[in-house]
This record gives sequence, structure tokens and C-alpha cells, in this order.
Amino acid sequence: MKQLNRTKVTVRIRQAAFRNEWYLNIESYQVFVQGKNKPQRIVESLNRTVTSIVWDKKRTARTTETSKSFKPKRDENGVIVCKTEIDQQACLYADGVRKLRQREYDNADLYSDTETAQAEQKERSGQNFIEYFDAAAKKRHAKSSESIIVNWKRTLELVKLFAGDTLPFSQIDNRMAEEFKRFLLSAPCGGNKNGIISHNTAATYFSIFKSALKQAFIDGYLPLFLSAKIKGIQEQENSD
Repeated sequence: MKQLNRTKVTVRIRQAAFRNEWYLNIESYQVFVQGKNKPQRIVESLNRTVTSIVWDKKRTARTTETSKSFKPKRDENGVIVCKTEIDQQACLYADGVRKLRQREYDNADLYSDTETAQAEQKERSGQNFIEYFDAAAKKRHAKSSESIIVNWKRTLELVKLFAGDTLPFSQIDNRMAEEFKRFLLSAPCGGNKNGIISHNTAATYFSIFKSALKQAFIDGYLPLFLSAKIKGIQEQENSD
């Protein structure tokens, strides 16, 4: 097998001039460009900025006589961590682009761009979200409280009741999510209980469903960050 060039793609930040604002960029290195003797460093602007980066105090970026800066904190998936939801969504978007670019470079010597996209789409879209949800819940909440574990299990039961034992990722879109939301608002109680679940319980279960979609996007199973596009169920205040 032909050895790949081992191009590494990373999300980088660059501070805007005279503003407490950072641009999100995609940096690729080493990139071998035809006509160039030395490997190139390619920087791609995403036209996205963030202002609420969480800094990692254990990782120094630059030190001068008058100041000291730090590198951005990253989560277990390597995504830059921000304080606000809108900035976090921008970082998740950037990481999604990074993954696409990384796969393009990794497969450049083996496939054409079209063949790579088709192969990846076929592989991912055919996998079962039900199985992914179950595995993700066990991994994510192995040490969580019993109530959290029960809520994730019950949400999975309702997804299966709604869609069956098999739900390919290719069938998950905004329309499917909205249909599942409506289903939850009249879903039956579990166990020996009669009637339908409460409005706020439905809100909890749908929030868990969105969390699973978010993780699926991070893991590369969904091409779009659907969780950010789908509105949750507004909880109702309990009347006295």
C-alpha cells in the first residue's frame, strides 16, 4: 500500500487586531503541492470568530517580559472550549470542517475526491443510530447518577418505539426530529404506568436526543450539526 503523506489538519485561532476576538482557521501541514520543493502550510479561513475562549492555564502559548498568553482549552475530542453556546457551535462547525479536510488528505493518494466522498457517505449513512445511541449512552454515562442513566435508557426506548430497532443515519434530518418531538408530546409512560408522559419529561427526553445528535456530529456520523438547528421543547412552569 502506498504510504500517505501524513498531513495533519488542526483548528487554529488568530486574534483580530485591536479587538478581543479570535478568528477560527483550518491549518494543514505538511501539504505537498505540485511545483513546490518543500511541503507547504495551508491556512483556510472559516470567516467565523469567537470571543469567549476558555484558556488552558497549563499550556503556555507565548511569554514576554510584560505578558503571558495561553493556548485554548480543548475537550476530549480536541474541540476548542468556549463559554457561550454560540461560540461553542462555531468551534464545533470548525472541527467538522477539520475532519472533512483530514479525510480528504488521508485519502488523496488512494481515491479521487468524488470517490472518497461517495465511500464515506455510503459507510456512514448506512450505520444504525439506535446502536450508536446505546453505545454512546454507556460510554458517556458509565459513572453518572442512576436518574441520568434511566433517562437515557428511557429516551432510547422511545426512539425505538418511534422508529423501530433500525434507524440509519441517512434518515435523520430536521423533519424526522420534528416528528419525533411531536411523538414525545404524546408518548406513553413506561413500566406499569398509564397515560402519557408529562410535558417537562418530554422536554428532558428530547434534550437527551439532541445531545446524542450533537455527539454523532462530533464523531462524524452526521454531516450537519442538526442539534443546533432543532428547537427543544420549552419546559412549563409548575403551577402551585
